[in-house]
Amino acid sequence: MIWLGIDTANSPLSVAIVKDGLVLIEESSMMKVNHSLRAMPAVEEACRKASIAPSEIDAIAVSEGPGSYTGVRIGVTIAKTLAWTLDKPLYGVSSLQSLAMNAKLYSGLICPLIDARRSNVYTAVYRSDSHELTSVMEDQHCALEELLEKLVQLAEPVLFIGEDVKIHEQAISEKLGENARFSSVAVNVPRASSAIALAQQAERAEDVHSFTPQYKRITEAEANLAKKESAHE
Repeated sequence: MIWLGIDTANSPLSVAIVKDGLVLIEESSMMKVNHSLRAMPAVEEACRKASIAPSEIDAIAVSEGPGSYTGVRIGVTIAKTLAWTLDKPLYGVSSLQSLAMNAKLYSGLICPLIDARRSNVYTAVYRSDSHELTSVMEDQHCALEELLEKLVQLAEPVLFIGEDVKIHEQAISEKLGENARFSSVAVNVPRASSAIALAQQAERAEDVHSFTPQYKRITEAEANLAKKESAHE
């Protein structure tokens, strides 16, 4: 079975093709290049290098968010278009869980983190045991301080993973002390093969027409509208 994986949920771009459990190609980039310009060409290039025709792809896995609004939307749009055009099943996976998969060999709590600006983050907490991840805290958008308070209550070491962790490393260290652990640079970049691995565990595929990104927060326009409506009540 041949899988195509796409992850554009944040600044990194990752595309992978996996055939019968073997990674044929996986290319990830940390360059802050517009995904609208790079994502589809990256998919086409991966297929070319792996000598795989698009029609040979059996299933598609995509990071559904949370993360950058634009990045998530681009990845999901490309995946939906390919799934519809090629008539292939589509699987959406959490960008945070996919990131946490990079550290599944770690035994203990794993906290993937994506910066959401203004001292807010997209985050979740998983426990890794025997190379399996179980959810401790679901995907969410929250203030960093709120997250750290919850982690303090858990009173055990936490491995933070993600390229954006460095933005908040000082605050994390000050709050958690010796219980704060930080992953190596090598595993901080999202991997599309991890998205594929999660998709392979899914019970069923998405409905291509109704599938939407999981932003985990309302847009600024929606927030402003809510404030106006509240003010008029």
